[in-house]
Amino acid sequence: MRKEDIFRKGAQPINIGGQAVIEGVMMKGPDAMAIAVRKPDGEIVIKKDPVQVKKKSSFKKMPLVRGVFALVESMMLGVTSLTYSAEFWDDGSEVGEKSKLELWIEKKYGDKADDIYIGFSVFIALAAAILLFIITPTIVTNFMRKMITNTFLLNGVEGIFRIVLFIGYVTLISKMKDIQRVFQYHGAEHKTIHCYEAGKELTVENVRGFTTLHPRCGTSFLVIVMVISMILFSAIGWPNPWVRILSRFILLPIVAGLSYEVIKWAGKSNSQLVYAISYPGLLMQQMTTREPDDRQIEVAIAAMKGVVEEDKEADQ
Repeated sequence: MRKEDIFRKGAQPINIGGQAVIEGVMMKGPDAMAIAVRKPDGEIVIKKDPVQVKKKSSFKKMPLVRGVFALVESMMLGVTSLTYSAEFWDDGSEVGEKSKLELWIEKKYGDKADDIYIGFSVFIALAAAILLFIITPTIVTNFMRKMITNTFLLNGVEGIFRIVLFIGYVTLISKMKDIQRVFQYHGAEHKTIHCYEAGKELTVENVRGFTTLHPRCGTSFLVIVMVISMILFSAIGWPNPWVRILSRFILLPIVAGLSYEVIKWAGKSNSQLVYAISYPGLLMQQMTTREPDDRQIEVAIAAMKGVVEEDKEADQ
């Protein structure tokens, strides 16, 4: 992992980010987004949509605050993209009858029912993440209060346990064959963004030469969240576990906002300090990305071209 491969001199940071989906890649720019998926028959299908730019209030543009809204929007878009890509890889099994709740939602909300389902999926994902990575480490560490009386040390143990839990989770899911392919598409996404930032033509040969690691990756964001939370939570002391869990909920938006600002800064600088801050996240990316094959790179290129072409048309 060489610094010059990740923070390349002369590279122009862009406002295009992406996400690996099932047998595909989603790319999003300022004016458009595109999802490219390779269907079971080998064809690459591309879905392009303009980005609906809503006029944001000055409050939503404020540093720290904007990170919270960006995180929620990113999760909503991620679930939407995954749902779309999954449609091409349906195993053909019969779907059971819809529940009364599903029928009620479709009847009440009509065309907006899908938005309700996506919002609910995001809520469940957030709840599961909070339970696993916020509440569980706090409860487990609380049993060590009799052995560890120093609150700063106790907070440190909780933070380390949270990081170990996250690494264990990533290690466990990385053993799954389907996840390994998603990680390959994740690598293809990063390589393609690097190629575009370098100003090179988007060809498989050019993209192949870049690294799978990128400083603006969501994996790095999660690592920074855990590091910042460990520092911030240490200032609270160690009240009873329920008060401590409540404090985690209250401070979570601040942690997300700070982490967003750090990632945003890291994407615009190639200084030694930024590299040092980004290093733990880059190490984790070695687990969440894999070297893609040429066919996967082709899909990532198709998604990137879809965004670039739409953005150029929007600027005309």
